[in-house]
Amino acid sequence: MSRHRNVRHRTLLAAALLTLAVGCSGSPDPDPGTTSAAQRHSTGEGAEPAPGGPFWVDPDSNAAKQIKIWEAQGRTADAEALRRIADRPMADWPAWDDPGPGIRRAVAGAAKDQRTILLVAYNIPHRDCGGLSAGGAADTAAYRTWFGMFAEAIGDAKAIVVLEPDAVAHMVDGCTTPEHWDERYQLLNEAIDHFKKLPNTKVYLDAGNPAWIPDPAKLVAPLTRAGVARADGFALNVSNFQTDDAVRAYGTKVSQGLGGKHFVIDTSRNGAGPLLDDPGQAWCNPPGRALGTAPTTSTGNPLLDAYLWIKRPGDSDGTCRGGPAAGAWWPEYALGLARRSTA
Repeated sequence: MSRHRNVRHRTLLAAALLTLAVGCSGSPDPDPGTTSAAQRHSTGEGAEPAPGGPFWVDPDSNAAKQIKIWEAQGRTADAEALRRIADRPMADWPAWDDPGPGIRRAVAGAAKDQRTILLVAYNIPHRDCGGLSAGGAADTAAYRTWFGMFAEAIGDAKAIVVLEPDAVAHMVDGCTTPEHWDERYQLLNEAIDHFKKLPNTKVYLDAGNPAWIPDPAKLVAPLTRAGVARADGFALNVSNFQTDDAVRAYGTKVSQGLGGKHFVIDTSRNGAGPLLDDPGQAWCNPPGRALGTAPTTSTGNPLLDAYLWIKRPGDSDGTCRGGPAAGAWWPEYALGLARRSTA
């Protein structure tokens, strides 16, 4: 269930220059609890919503299960630190072959308190250009069936769907080759329209991050062709580590090119910003990272609808740096994110 791509981060070689241009900041390994108030403001931290805010918190997440294991082992301090993840809402990435059961479980859990579920639709054909998350639906018919099952499982529930991480940006960077573009644009348009038929679902089309496609103007035409005008907006920084300041500035420029379209930001692991001393591998289980701004719709920015934890903190990016397979739960990495966090 990985959301990371080798090709998507080729442009991270320009991350240091981007940092100077848009004000990114971040220490490679900050000490727990040493982040200053100014730094918290710079990264967008400081919003302290009620646990979960308007979003559903999964009581059976990997983090919640890990807490029980560590408590039984006497690792009480580690268990307590991990509550910074377990007590926060995170997006669900439903099973690629059959998304229905996982979505229905979330719908049932959220219904009790009228919460909104966070979901990621990630199954477009030719996904990830053969990288660590290669795969996706076998063909257009299979994808239409898949997003139909996805939408049916949501039904009347309150939901936010982040649609197809990487799908647009991989066309911009050339990773997805031109013979697949017409098909991809068609499927993204169809998926947006299908999800928007649901009465309480908002859809945000993924648009990469500022280190991947440094020039935001290059995203405007592809996002438009993909149907973003009929979506609720676009999503940025999914599974990445760019600071809130950098992503807000970038998102504002993309929005200007789209006539004021709104956006959401993935803040799940960007509390310490991106790793700058190894840009070629900054995307894959980078050390010294931290949880970012807690999920909330209180952003103080009229274009920014929410800070969300779209990437599930603690899920591995792949077998790099000693991690397990892509998408697998990695408790010690999760603990590091939580210990360094001020969120």
